[in-house]
Amino acid sequence: MDYVQLMKPRVMSLVIFTALAGLVAAPVAMNPIAAACAVLALALGSGAAGALNMWYDADIDAMMARTVTRPVPSGMVRSEDALAFGLIMSLISVTLMALAATPLAAGLLAFSIFFYAVIYTMWLKRSTAQNIVIGGAAGAFPPVIGWAAATGDAPTDAWILFGLIFLWTPPHFWALALWTSKEYARAGVPMLPVTRGAKETRLQILIYTLVVAPFGLLPAFTGLGGWIYLAVSAIGGAAFLWCAIRVFFSRAGDDDAPADIRHAKKMFAISIFYLFALFGALLAERVLPLHFPLFGGA
Repeated sequence: MDYVQLMKPRVMSLVIFTALAGLVAAPVAMNPIAAACAVLALALGSGAAGALNMWYDADIDAMMARTVTRPVPSGMVRSEDALAFGLIMSLISVTLMALAATPLAAGLLAFSIFFYAVIYTMWLKRSTAQNIVIGGAAGAFPPVIGWAAATGDAPTDAWILFGLIFLWTPPHFWALALWTSKEYARAGVPMLPVTRGAKETRLQILIYTLVVAPFGLLPAFTGLGGWIYLAVSAIGGAAFLWCAIRVFFSRAGDDDAPADIRHAKKMFAISIFYLFALFGALLAERVLPLHFPLFGGA
């Protein structure tokens, strides 16, 4: 169980879900066994990146109430074992992807693991308040990898899905950071609320949400999503934006307004539901099938 937690199963579930949406939305029907192996490879890759993150961030995790019970800082898994586990899982996942799917999918998987473990965890997280903005790219790769696994290429529609997750990540994570800023400050992590304050964080949350809400509609206009997707993205985007507006006009994150943090917590929850709903709509349209493009065609 400790090694399962080392793989960040909650993050892995989102990775698998978005990757599966990319794989199913691709215009090529992949062999079911190969598809299952590709999804397994991506899950293992996500777990590997999580293990490497926990190995390197053990000192930070030990100083934060939210992460102190993780396997490495709690002493349930030795640091060197977490490193070895992460490296071995990385090799297995990329090899499996190469055998089951395509070289491009394997290459993208390898790069996403490197990006999360090295570029984000070892460099950006401890050096800049823009860590989650740039580092969010690591979590945006799964639908592109899923698409590449099925087709061997990564067209514009796949990168639109990448962009959706990339733009969603900052307001989602900054909502969390508003109520954990003191822990990040104690651990020396320069999250936006720590370096620029809660007011600036609330503004940045609103700005990014103003971008991601209309961007979330884009797949319906490229033919990637249909009428169901359009309805879900419109309603979900409106709810997400309303939460961002509420956060902006609140004093969430200010020391003298502890009650207002409820707005940030609600936005964090809604943001997760929003992303799952968008990719769920894409999956439902293709699997049921209920994919009816706005402008006709397949």
